[in-house]
Amino acid sequence: MDRRAVYGPRDGTVLSQQSQHRSDEILDGDIDEVLQAKRADGKFWRNLREQDLPIRVQQILDQIGFYGVYRCGRIQYDCHLITALVERWRSETHSFHFRVGEATITLQDVQVIWGLPIDGEPVSGTDLERTSVQWQEYCMQYIGFAPEDGALKGSRLQYPRAVALLLLGGTMCPDSSGNLVSLLYLAKLEDIVAARNYSWGSAVLAFLYRELCNASEKGKAVIGGALQLVQIWAWSRIIPLCPGLGAPRVHMGPHQIDNNRVLPGAPYGAMWNCEHTFTRTVRTTVRVIRDILDEMQYDQFIWQPYDMESNVIMAYAGDFNPQLWRSICPLIFYAIVEMHHPERVLRQFGMMQNIPDQPDTRDMSLHKITRSNRTGTDWVLQHILYITRWQRRYDTVIQRQPISNRRDTDRGYWEWYNNITRHFVSSSTDRRVESGYQPGDAPMLQIVTQQVNTLQTLFQSKPVDVEGYRQLVAQLEHEVQIIAEAIKHQPQQTATPSDSAPTTSHRQRRSSSQMSIGSVERGDIGVDIAGPSTAYTPQITTCLNRLRITMCLNRHKMIGFNPLHTCQAMQKLILHM
Repeated sequence: MDRRAVYGPRDGTVLSQQSQHRSDEILDGDIDEVLQAKRADGKFWRNLREQDLPIRVQQILDQIGFYGVYRCGRIQYDCHLITALVERWRSETHSFHFRVGEATITLQDVQVIWGLPIDGEPVSGTDLERTSVQWQEYCMQYIGFAPEDGALKGSRLQYPRAVALLLLGGTMCPDSSGNLVSLLYLAKLEDIVAARNYSWGSAVLAFLYRELCNASEKGKAVIGGALQLVQIWAWSRIIPLCPGLGAPRVHMGPHQIDNNRVLPGAPYGAMWNCEHTFTRTVRTTVRVIRDILDEMQYDQFIWQPYDMESNVIMAYAGDFNPQLWRSICPLIFYAIVEMHHPERVLRQFGMMQNIPDQPDTRDMSLHKITRSNRTGTDWVLQHILYITRWQRRYDTVIQRQPISNRRDTDRGYWEWYNNITRHFVSSSTDRRVESGYQPGDAPMLQIVTQQVNTLQTLFQSKPVDVEGYRQLVAQLEHEVQIIAEAIKHQPQQTATPSDSAPTTSHRQRRSSSQMSIGSVERGDIGVDIAGPSTAYTPQITTCLNRLRITMCLNRHKMIGFNPLHTCQAMQKLILHM
C-alpha cells in the first residue's frame, strides 16, 4: 500500500521530513510508545505547599516578569496527551497539523497563559566556562549559597533553591535531564532591574519549539520544555480533550500587600490549576487521543479561546503586545533559534487564512546548532543575522482580512492543505488488546456522514452559506478519495448489490460502530471497507460530482441539481456501507 496516498502527505514539498517523523513509527507497529515528559521543579512546588514565598521574593518575581508563572503553579503532565500532540507537530512548519488545519502555540499563548513579557532584548550571550570552584563562588554571589562539589555537574546545579533560576530552568525551560538546571541562565538574573528588559516569552517559546521538534523525530523517548503551556493550550482549544474545571487551587485576584502596593492577579493559566473531571471528555491512552485527533471536526476546535475582556486576562493587558503576537520573527534563546510562523495559523487571530509560503529549508539547519561542546561561544555573534531580524520584529507583523466564520479561508486553501498534510496518525493495523476501549471501525464513514448532515444545514440556511458549502464539498471529495484509495490497495473481495442488504438492523450496526468496544478489524485507514463499501464508493463519488456542479453560482443562486436531494441520496448510500 502507498502510505502517502492514504495517510499523506501526497505532496511532500512542505512536510519533507516525513520519513524521519515519529508518526511513521506508528505505522511500523510502535503504537503505544509514550514520551517521558521531564521537568526539574517537583521539590520546589512541594516546598511551596508548606510555606508560601515571602512577599519580597514575589515582588522581585513580578519585577523580572516571572510572577505569572509562579501564580499558575504546577499542573500534572498528561504524557499521553503530550505524545499525541507531538505526533502531529511538524518541525518544517512549527505547527500541529490537524484535520481542521494548522494550529500552533504562539507568542500570544505564552503571554496570555503565563503573563510573560515577550518584547525586549533576546535572551542570548556567551557560553561561559568556569571551574566548579568558580561556579560555587558565582552562586554565593548571586543566589546566596555555594553548592557542594557533588551538587555540581559541569555548569548545572541539582535541586537549586534560587526561585527565579528554578522557575526559568525547571518550569519554563526544563531540559530532558529531569533534575538539572543550567547556571548559564543566572547571568541574565544578575541585575534584577535589567532582567525585565529581556523577551522571556520568546525564549521560552524557542526552547519549547526545539523540544517539540526533537521529540517528533523517530526514536526519541523524552521531551522537555514548557509542556504545561502545551497542555493548557490543548485543553483550551480541543473540545473533546478539555476536562471539567473545579475551583482553582490558587487565589485568582490581586494580592494587596499594603495601602500602596498590590501584586497582580493570577493569569489565565492559573484557572487550570484545579481539580479536573473527565465525565464528558477523555483522559485515557495515547491510542484513544490519537483517534480523537484523527477524527476532529470543525466545531471541535476553538480558534480563539481567550475572553480578552475578562478580569483574569485584563489584569495583564497593560503588558500585552498584540502586534508582536502576529510577527513573523526568529525566537532566540542562546544557541537555539526557531521561527515564529503566525501566518500559518491566522484563524487563531480571527483572520482569513491563505496558502502560506513554502517553509525555508535554511531554518531546518538551525536544529543542528546546540550548546554541546560549544563552551566560550558568543551566541550573539553566532546568530547576529537572526538577532537583527528580531530587532525588526515590528516590520514583519502579518495583517489579513478579519473573519466571522471559522471556516473562512482563501479559495484553494483546502485543496492545497489536503495534499500537503498528514491526514491520519493512527494505524489501521493496531495490535489489539484483550479488553478496554478499542478505536472505531468506521471513523471516516462517520465523518462523511457528519459532513453531509452539515451540508444539508447549509442548504437550508437563509441565505445559503456559499463559502462554507464550497469548502465542505472539497473536504468531502477528499475524504471519499481516501476511502477509494484504501479500497484500491485491499485484497480483492467480491461485492454484489445483493451483498449490500444489511443482515442486522441499521440501528444495531450504527450503535456497535459508534461504541467501538471489543475486538474489531479495520481496513487500511481505519475504515470498515470490505464488502459493500467497494460497491457504493463510486456512487458516492457520483453524488459528489453532482454537488460540485451546483457550485456554479449566479449571484449566489444555486443552479443545476437539487443539493438537498443529492445529500439525501448520499445519506441512503452511507447507511448501507
